[in-house]
Amino acid sequence: MLGDSFPLPCGHIPGFASVAHTVSSGLMVSKHRSSVGPSKPVSQPRRNIVGCRIQHGWKEGNGPVTQWKGTVLDQVPVNPSLYLIKYDGFDCVYGLELNKDERVSALEVLPDRVATSRISDAHLADTMIGKAVEHMFETEDGSKDEWRGMVLARAPIMNTWFYITYEKDPVLYMYQLLDDYKEGDLRIMPDSNDSPPAEREPGEVVDSLVGKQVEYAKEDGSKRTGMVIHQVEAKPSVYFIKFDDDFHIYVYDLVKTS
Repeated sequence: MLGDSFPLPCGHIPGFASVAHTVSSGLMVSKHRSSVGPSKPVSQPRRNIVGCRIQHGWKEGNGPVTQWKGTVLDQVPVNPSLYLIKYDGFDCVYGLELNKDERVSALEVLPDRVATSRISDAHLADTMIGKAVEHMFETEDGSKDEWRGMVLARAPIMNTWFYITYEKDPVLYMYQLLDDYKEGDLRIMPDSNDSPPAEREPGEVVDSLVGKQVEYAKEDGSKRTGMVIHQVEAKPSVYFIKFDDDFHIYVYDLVKTS
């Protein structure tokens, strides 16, 4: 395991007004969450599958085998067996060890490649990154439900999509936010009074928590462990965390404690 282990505090995303990122003993309830999760040993030589379309079977416990199809977005440098995947029909990003998880079967790389699209408004795309936003979703009864969140980055591979996380559910989602903005379903919040990040001298090395082990005390007193896998460039105190017992990617504002 890489790095030292340190406790994971309840933090807040900068620009949010009091965000409690608590992790419950079970899977967190989300508006677009499904119970998925994959990975299995494969003996043949490994190929670079980032940017590829894949499909595979998934079997959990005594349940039936279900079929999943999606796009491989990234391979995590601090844990190269871990891939970030956007599955068709699901809005959150999954972190899966595709070649190790025994629940994955018949992993297949599909011949179709991800189509690249021209971003419709590059200036707006750059402007919204790192910003707090209000994102509107239509509920089953046709009413609008407001979710406050933060735009983290442009998603890799699927270049018209953006990474975003929410106060109500601090996991990693991705949406085509430019479309939502133009349709009036996304509003960029005015800049808060947060002080801007301090300017760094050329060549200055910034201490990063990427690769560090973390532990989180749950409400029932038990602990869950995981790894910091990514630092958000637009908000350097914000990190992606992959917990060992979950295939969602959590987003936290971290302050290292001694």
